[in-house]
Amino acid sequence: MFTSFFPKPRWFLFSAITWSIALIFTWYLAGDYLGLLLGFQFNSPDPVIGLKHFITHEFLWFDLYFWIGVICFYLFWKFSNPHVWQLWSILGSALLIFISYASVQVSVVINAWYGPFYDDIQAALSSPNSVSSTTLYWHFLIFSSIAFPYIAFIIFNKFFTAHYIFRWRNAMNDYYVERWNKLRKIEGASQRVQEDTMRFASIMENLGVSFLDSIMTLIAFLPVLAALSVHVDTIPILGLLPYPLVLLSIAWSFFGTILMITAGIRLPGLEFKNQRVEAAFRKELVLGEDEEERGTPIELKKLFSNVKRNYFRIYFHYTYFNFFRYFYFQADNVIAYIILVPTIVTGKITLGIMNQILRAFGQVASSFQFLVFSWTSIIELISIYKRLQAFEATLGNKPLSGQDLDFLARNMEEL
Repeated sequence: MFTSFFPKPRWFLFSAITWSIALIFTWYLAGDYLGLLLGFQFNSPDPVIGLKHFITHEFLWFDLYFWIGVICFYLFWKFSNPHVWQLWSILGSALLIFISYASVQVSVVINAWYGPFYDDIQAALSSPNSVSSTTLYWHFLIFSSIAFPYIAFIIFNKFFTAHYIFRWRNAMNDYYVERWNKLRKIEGASQRVQEDTMRFASIMENLGVSFLDSIMTLIAFLPVLAALSVHVDTIPILGLLPYPLVLLSIAWSFFGTILMITAGIRLPGLEFKNQRVEAAFRKELVLGEDEEERGTPIELKKLFSNVKRNYFRIYFHYTYFNFFRYFYFQADNVIAYIILVPTIVTGKITLGIMNQILRAFGQVASSFQFLVFSWTSIIELISIYKRLQAFEATLGNKPLSGQDLDFLARNMEEL
């Protein structure tokens, strides 16, 4: 799964984490100093609203710093352990990370735009003719200058992501096909190579990008939410808290994560078993096409009863899982408003600041809620990983799972 696409996966992951930590520490300890040495000027304390944000010296210096770090990492692996897919696995992954970072920056700029826009809306509604229509149109023009060019960015992201996923599938396909003689006896081997590799690459990429997006959103919005916390001094029931918005966003997200894990703890095993019983039923149908003694109505009915039984168990467990899941999602829509009730009724914030708080709180909370939003995908990924793990075990001369051993034993009896 990973060896086919990444050079020495365990060491690659360790080196990537180590190098990332080193780059982050260097950035926060000496980033400004290094930028000044290269001629960048950092003198804009107020947020820049609009496309100009993306050509500020701070943004351009980070872009340059990021790609210098990526190229150094790529060259290290290129010469220390060359890999046929390293261009995609290293530089392609880096580009996905950079795209995720740029998307977060768009959200930061739009969040900054909310403040003055809603303040002008509040002023216009409170005092007629105090805000000109030109001012509001100008706000919409600024928003359009951010949002509509972002469409091209999204399209490129979708295009590149699709190619990245297929390259990973291509790598796994080549790796398994070269070793097909050792793998062909595994139950559902053809499906695992043809279908599971694509699903594994797709889900891994989606989860990986979502996780990185969550981390970068936290890095970008936690300072914003902490700064906005000065406007909120009293919380319902709890009273006074330091950095209340930050603490409550973390607590609410942690509650949702524990809730989803507890409610969905049995689903990965059921999804894995579902692929097993479906594969057994499908294989018997295929064998029945060529052999008259296989695929008899009695055998097919027995196999399909296993499929039905497992699906009904899945439906039952997903019923209460979805109950807790959607209950939490609905509550998530109003939790920030509930937190702000004492602040709103005392008139301590403007409409613009309130919308900035709501958006920043939502961004931070959703970042901590990575497992909440991704749990169903994680369940599917675990079931696929277990199926492909049989290939890894066979190639590494490791013991197979009990179900795979049973399948091989049945095949030997038939021979």
